[in-house]
Amino acid sequence: MSADFQLSLNTGTTRGLTLQQAVDATARAGLGHIGVWRDRVAEAGLENAARIIEQAGLQVSSLCRGGFLTAADEAGQRAALESNRAAIREAQVLGTSELIMVVGGLPAAAHVLGGEGDRGDKDVVAARERVAERLAELVPYALEHGVRLVLEALHPMYAADRAVLSTLGQALDLAAPHPVEAVGVVVDTFHVWWDPGLETQIARAGAEGRLASYQVCDFNLPIASDALLSRGMMGDGVIDFGTIGRWVAAAGYTGPVEVEIFNQEIFGQDPDVVLAVMKERWASLVLPSLTGAPARATA
Repeated sequence: MSADFQLSLNTGTTRGLTLQQAVDATARAGLGHIGVWRDRVAEAGLENAARIIEQAGLQVSSLCRGGFLTAADEAGQRAALESNRAAIREAQVLGTSELIMVVGGLPAAAHVLGGEGDRGDKDVVAARERVAERLAELVPYALEHGVRLVLEALHPMYAADRAVLSTLGQALDLAAPHPVEAVGVVVDTFHVWWDPGLETQIARAGAEGRLASYQVCDFNLPIASDALLSRGMMGDGVIDFGTIGRWVAAAGYTGPVEVEIFNQEIFGQDPDVVLAVMKERWASLVLPSLTGAPARATA
């Protein structure tokens, strides 16, 4: 990882752009890193996607996403393993060692995201156990390909449909049996800012060598009708980036910092404007806490 906290655009922030368009906008903004989503890679074709990114002089900070490991039926489990092995191979081709893992929700809520599951299966304990089982099956393949499975704890409001991991501590407990080069964790400010144990768990992640990624965006109020779209540009919501950034830096993280924002208004903006605002908010609100410099006011 680089040692200067380089800013990275996660393509989830510019959902309406093709990979080529997102890469071009990132390069125009003078950034050196990009976090890519698998749907954009699939649209471009894997080999072509890798070529587009390399020709622009960018490095891939992470691939989003693997996961969804909670299926209770054999066919669903088999499909999940096949999808995640494909994601591991894609990460390797794209030149990133970090595959973000959103582990999945309850089978009872799978239909919300277009999947299939037993709508009577609401056993969250069993779902978490299946995540641990599938993760153990994926670890040897990840090690073989030099890719780390990066567990993402999601805000508890997503526990039913997207992730039965709600705290960084849970993610670290799940990672603990496995080599640090195979399983890590990501700190995403939107999802974990509220956690009273966050400082302790970030320090633990650093001490255990599992702090693989830092993603930033704000937590906007009121919550959008689609809660997924309540992310905001840094400074537009309630998150204290100064405190969390100091904890992340103290834990020893020095890698790229991705901005990942799902927000309908931002999706509709000129991407060059989005990148310009993103860079300004990064410089004024996020970077100072990582480097120990005094924060400065936004324009």
